[in-house]
Amino acid sequence: MSHALASIFAPGFFSNAEVEVAATVGAAVAIVAGAVGVFTVMRGQSFAGEALGDIATTGGSGAHLVAVGPLWGFATAAVAAAAVMEMIGIQRPRGRDVATGVVLGAGLGLAALFLYLDTNTTGATFVILFGSPFAITSSTIPLVVVFGALSLGLVLAIFRPLLLCSISPEAAAARGIPVRVVGGLYLLALAIAVALAAVTIGTILSTALLVGPAATALRLTRSPGRAILAAGAIGIAATWLGILMAYDSYYWPPVHQGWPVSFFVVTLIFLGYLLSGLARGRENRAAARIAAREPALERSIG
Repeated sequence: MSHALASIFAPGFFSNAEVEVAATVGAAVAIVAGAVGVFTVMRGQSFAGEALGDIATTGGSGAHLVAVGPLWGFATAAVAAAAVMEMIGIQRPRGRDVATGVVLGAGLGLAALFLYLDTNTTGATFVILFGSPFAITSSTIPLVVVFGALSLGLVLAIFRPLLLCSISPEAAAARGIPVRVVGGLYLLALAIAVALAAVTIGTILSTALLVGPAATALRLTRSPGRAILAAGAIGIAATWLGILMAYDSYYWPPVHQGWPVSFFVVTLIFLGYLLSGLARGRENRAAARIAAREPALERSIG
């Protein structure tokens, strides 16, 4: 047994302080991303999540320039972008797409400038774009918890109206629900979740952690509450396995270089989504076979 475990866990894995911090932050972020991501998929706003992640590049690179923690930069840029998108107008899907595209273009222009100025900072560009949970310090954990609690708190506070607005905005408006206010609060929760995902696996890939586990969970269950729980569990599993594989990869060829955590996390999420599609397909085929047999069964009984 010890030999088998040694082949899976590289020496020093469980005693490594960086691994402990990465696993703690990764789990917290996965839970938040799962809850917000379910509504992101239901509302068809994956593009908005991607745009906020890309715009967070501006905040992260700006934070490096002024020697501030990257999470502050990610959060500031994402929340500011969400506010501008809301002011431009997101009442209709077409309006959301236009507002998202306009803000995305402006944000990426600033990001290009800041990244250019950041070229003298060793590894800054890679950390911003692709993340490095092993580089997160323990002092960041309280901030992650606060931001995560704020995002989850917003989702819980507006859960029922947000669910109805996500399924049918027209029905929500007919019941007197302030659709735009609910949408704005959700967008704020989304911006914070994107910032947290960005500090874990980078701004370029943050949407994968936000959308992938949620889309997989919604394939496996039709209940939004269960989907949120499943998305969180899937995100944690992908993050922890990604951390383990990235740690072990230090001993893979080329030796003592290691592979990025974000690569493993995104790959595992993608594989999970594909497998959930196969499982859903088998269920649909089984249901179709049962439905096809029912008329013959009824005739035999009759």
